[in-house]
Amino acid sequence: MDPLLQHLERFSEVLSVSRTPHVSTWDQATVRRALQWARYLRHVYQRFCSHESIRTTLDRQLHSLRKEGGLGAGTVPGLTNFEALAHCDILLSLRLLKNPALGDAACHYLLQQLFPGRGVPDADGETLQDSLASLARRGSAVHMLRFYGYRENPNLQEDSLMKTQAELLLERLQEVGKAEAGDPGKLLCSLWERLPQNNFLKVVAVALLEPQLSPRSQGEALELGSPQILREGSQDLVHWLLGKSEIMGAFCRNVPAGLLTSVASRHPALSHAYLSVLTDWSRHLHYDLQKGVWVGAESQDVPWQELYTRFQSLCQAPPPLKDEVLTALKSYKAQDGDFEVPGVSIWTDLLLALQSSA
Repeated sequence: MDPLLQHLERFSEVLSVSRTPHVSTWDQATVRRALQWARYLRHVYQRFCSHESIRTTLDRQLHSLRKEGGLGAGTVPGLTNFEALAHCDILLSLRLLKNPALGDAACHYLLQQLFPGRGVPDADGETLQDSLASLARRGSAVHMLRFYGYRENPNLQEDSLMKTQAELLLERLQEVGKAEAGDPGKLLCSLWERLPQNNFLKVVAVALLEPQLSPRSQGEALELGSPQILREGSQDLVHWLLGKSEIMGAFCRNVPAGLLTSVASRHPALSHAYLSVLTDWSRHLHYDLQKGVWVGAESQDVPWQELYTRFQSLCQAPPPLKDEVLTALKSYKAQDGDFEVPGVSIWTDLLLALQSSA
């Protein structure tokens, strides 16, 4: 273990120097040795990622190095924990490329390593430029989700920016799902906490409408953006929403009615959850005799007009969704006394309003 910890400390020094003017003295051999060190640590990660004791020891050492200033601080993230060892060669390459002090010969050698020709893998079977592209996609996805907000567009699923954000989100979910011990749900919870939530929910809705797997594509090699990946990412989103009742409630409240109806038509599990949420909202309203309208007791209760608009949208959907919603409303009306006059049962009034607008 001691040699490994020493190796980790030496590489942290290399990583720190990579952002300074001292790299002007680096030649091709120096760059090559630095990349070899980085790839060795990536191999360490792959070998020991399932060994809890070794992970803990290395995490402790990295924390100690950062506390002492060995890893430095900057806009490019450093080796903050054991997981960072998985891409320390990418981190080193990015820092060197951003350093104008790197000499021409050393820079030329680095570029040759990064772009040796399409499909030329390193010892681990992965091209470094593919790794860099993957890292760039991750950064782009988070940047777009964080800084490009919801634009006023009545047809969000056709909005080019929304579609781009949705595709990036699905690709990122696929990358996490393919990684060892990857947890798409954890990623989604992290994004939910970090990003503007209303916009994120709309991106999730658009992502749920991305194309499903076609029969032709089942036997084809999978690439990021393929129908298989989009389908798998959509399932991760469905499971996440169904497992988080508070977020599911916010999803139903903040996503426009028409878009949510399209999502419900595509995903039966979500349609049942959506109808359940609408039913719960409806039961919180009571009839105000003076105003002649259904109102909520609390300010956060959903108003009658919004409730009606959402049920109306669902009843305009093609079967079987439309039929399921009408059947549910009629069942609730029967359970509530099967009244035919308005102002007694909210289910009666909803059905009457829907019939008059049909």
